[in-house]
Amino acid sequence: MTKIKICGITNLKDALLACKYGADAVGFIFAKSPRRISLRAAAQISKKIPSSVMRVGVFADQSADLINKAVKQCGLDCVQLHGDESPAFCRKIRAKVIKAFRVKNTVILSDIKKYKVDAILLDTYSSDKRGGTGKTFDWGLVSAVRKLKVPLFLSGGLNCDNLPCAIRQVKPTAVDLSSGVESSPGKKNARKMKRAIEIVKCKGII
Repeated sequence: MTKIKICGITNLKDALLACKYGADAVGFIFAKSPRRISLRAAAQISKKIPSSVMRVGVFADQSADLINKAVKQCGLDCVQLHGDESPAFCRKIRAKVIKAFRVKNTVILSDIKKYKVDAILLDTYSSDKRGGTGKTFDWGLVSAVRKLKVPLFLSGGLNCDNLPCAIRQVKPTAVDLSSGVESSPGKKNARKMKRAIEIVKCKGII
């Protein structure tokens, strides 16, 4: 069954609701973003959510020392790298690693194959954003990546309207939602979040 990660968590209320509704993972963004959270705030939230929910830290071109500090301080289970981090850099991280690749109009398999990480995330390309664009990309490009037999996270413009189609077409290991379940950047919409989780858990696909 496809899993769901609610990313861009900035407050305890949203984190607890995501967990209550059945999210498999929550994401804290430590990179430059309107959803950015401090290590201290993320650590406080992390302590209060169920241990069964995966805690993911999102970074982009930040130092390995900072990332490993966040892993320890915030109890992160996994690190999601959205920058130009090299395969060698990924090996310095003391947690599971999801390496993000931004898709424009093609998927460069030769680049992806260089990374021996725990999962690959495909997101929509933007010239000025590392993520959170609210836009989808051509999901037909994903088929090549699926042949690599690496857990695949799908991101980029996912919401309650297009989730059923995304899951049927891509069959990802997990979907990653942020702006699609928000009232404003960093503030989740409880109704949208609940509905999205229901869809992924196969309770609401029509």
